Amino acid sequence: MLGLTVIGGGLAGSEAAYQAACRGVDVTIHEMRPAKLTPAHKSGLLGELVCSNSLRSDLADTAHGLLKAELTMANSLIMEAARATAIPAGSALAVNRDEFAAYITKKLKDHPRIEIVTGEVTQLPAPPTVIATGPLTSDALAAALGKVTGESSLYFYDAIAPIIDADTIDYNIAYYSSRYGKGGDDYLNCPMDETAYNLFYDALTEADSVVARDFEDIKVFEGCMPVEVMALRGRDTLRFGPLRPVGLPHPATGAMMHAVVQLRAENAQRSAFNMVGFQTRLRQPQQQRVFRLIPGLQGAEFLRYGSIHRNTFINSPLYLDRSLRLKLPQVDGSVYVAGQLTGVEGYLESTAMGLLAGIFAALDIFGIPRIEPPADTACGALLAYITTPAKGAGFQPSNINFGLLPPLGKNIRDKSLKKQAIVTRALQSWSGFVAAANR
Repeated sequence: MLGLTVIGGGLAGSEAAYQAACRGVDVTIHEMRPAKLTPAHKSGLLGELVCSNSLRSDLADTAHGLLKAELTMANSLIMEAARATAIPAGSALAVNRDEFAAYITKKLKDHPRIEIVTGEVTQLPAPPTVIATGPLTSDALAAALGKVTGESSLYFYDAIAPIIDADTIDYNIAYYSSRYGKGGDDYLNCPMDETAYNLFYDALTEADSVVARDFEDIKVFEGCMPVEVMALRGRDTLRFGPLRPVGLPHPATGAMMHAVVQLRAENAQRSAFNMVGFQTRLRQPQQQRVFRLIPGLQGAEFLRYGSIHRNTFINSPLYLDRSLRLKLPQVDGSVYVAGQLTGVEGYLESTAMGLLAGIFAALDIFGIPRIEPPADTACGALLAYITTPAKGAGFQPSNINFGLLPPLGKNIRDKSLKKQAIVTRALQSWSGFVAAANR
């Protein structure tokens, strides 16, 4: 029996390796860290999160909630690790990032069918293999992919938010609450009146003007738009985006604020907080000056500054089939692509493509006929999105959303009932796929 090579030990690579190994395939994971770090990674742990520690909404009637349910039904290692290391975050699922990565690493190291090899892979390996090197694929491997796909500059830029030392936050100003009362009071809120907001906004846009020219031509994924770029769209743009004050009245006065900056805990001890929606490319001295204008953060110390880095993805509708295999004449054998390289955006979206790649690879290795997840499931909709030839504008990454799933076929006016119907249909379809994939 052929073994499977997995390149990359991030979320997608870890999930692909686990799914294949659990189906009886011997798997070798190649991870270049810690021998060679990326611009964003800090350790050699598998499954290390480099942006937010949030895995988005955990509500059952949301697209991200549906994706979580599907992954859980399919015995996802990433979801298992997330549940085991979860910390309070209102209606979202957030994790202690260090414990999360350590959990994944131990689980894979302890698996009898998995071997982990440290070192950079610079060329496409012999098939069967899964390429899951993520948005920070090394230059050498990206060049090798570009050579076979003909893509020389298919990428976008991704920005990450700062993390603040909890002991340096002014709790006489900041207050705990969750928007609309969903979940517990898990978010720390920094309220801004109109004067404070305008002072902050002016400083933010003026700071951005110093370096804006350097980024005029870059491609930035909308879901990770730097806060200073978003601000340039208009004075009130942030107030209708990450600083939206709706549902966050001041607990002492009941007054509605002009804007609110939300902070999300990085761990259960609440010793560090992530600035929600504050992905940024400002230089570090500018981050200190501008973000300390936010009420409650005037003495903030930064445990991690925001930064920006290049993400890499291929033109999947042209180059991938419905089994996530490269469909190129110069590629001999089964070479699968998983994770953000496929053009999905988000932790669990990447995990989903890793899960599917691992399942598809195992089925191929054992000679079991190919199966495809139904398009009315979250995983199936993502797969269809990245493998269906794009119409009109060029292919761009996407998160999971209900708009990717096909219509219900019946008109349900109540939005809540409609979402529930979409979720029910998806889980019924997905259960059939999981049963077939486990046979």
